[in-house]
Amino acid sequence: MERLGGFLPNRFFSNAIPVFFSLVGVALTNLPFSVFGSWIPSPLYALMPVYYWCLVRPDLMSPGWVLLIGLGSDVLSPAPIGIWSASFVITYAVIDRQRDAFAGLSGWGAILGFATATLIACCAHYVITSLYLWKVMAVSGSIKEFAVTSLMYVAVLPLLGWTHRKVVGPLRSDF
Repeated sequence: MERLGGFLPNRFFSNAIPVFFSLVGVALTNLPFSVFGSWIPSPLYALMPVYYWCLVRPDLMSPGWVLLIGLGSDVLSPAPIGIWSASFVITYAVIDRQRDAFAGLSGWGAILGFATATLIACCAHYVITSLYLWKVMAVSGSIKEFAVTSLMYVAVLPLLGWTHRKVVGPLRSDF
């Protein structure tokens, strides 16, 4: 038991935090009301922790978790099942393959890196939805969602960074 040293609760808690943040993001994105009505779409809050922890701690944000987060978004959103899941997994795959380039960014470059990931997610969602419905959709909704999500990342990034430094990092260093 000495060798475990707090292994079970600390490891479970630190592994669950990124997924928890993403699932809270799914719920926030799909709230049934909006402060701005239909003028401004809800940001993709779930994509923010996916992007952050894919770069910082890829062992805590696996493709399986990203698929589950996408499915949660599919279930709560009016979009057909599988579209957000595919969009998130495609975005994760691009981020994962280019991790060194994205992780090396700092300051405004990091914000632009997230904007690139958001652009990939929005474009994937647009293309998959257009193919599913078999018609060309209006681009304005995707552009608005891209812009709002990219801007909101600036506000959410300090919370993700603080959580990683003060909560996830110390819990994982115990073993």
